[in-house]
Amino acid sequence: MNKYPIQKSEAQWKEELGAERYRILRGKGTERPFSGTYNLHFEDGAYTCGACHTPLFESNSKFESGCGWPSFDKSLQGSIEYVRDSSFGMIRTEILCANCGSHLGHVFDDGPTNTGQRYCVNSLSVDFKKK
Repeated sequence: MNKYPIQKSEAQWKEELGAERYRILRGKGTERPFSGTYNLHFEDGAYTCGACHTPLFESNSKFESGCGWPSFDKSLQGSIEYVRDSSFGMIRTEILCANCGSHLGHVFDDGPTNTGQRYCVNSLSVDFKKK
């Protein structure tokens, strides 16, 4: 049984998201660094899940990390699920949308702000709603 409020078949997700977004959001893929739309995007608004449109990050939490992916120092409360990821011989914390279970990226404890967090997110995992 799926534990997320939004439940769809993988065929439905694939049809709605298209091949590349599906690969990242549902297949836990990663886009190439410095290639994403939102890497150097700094408008006022909110970033939402690219699959279900749940608000995840406010624009005031975004910063330039130099890592090649959009980076945030905090998420909206209750919007993210944290999962231990030991793939590729590393121990990391994967971040998923708490509403639909889609892969967003990873969070690291090396952020430069007072939170100490760096949410490293694929641009294709999010959409942006301008204020």
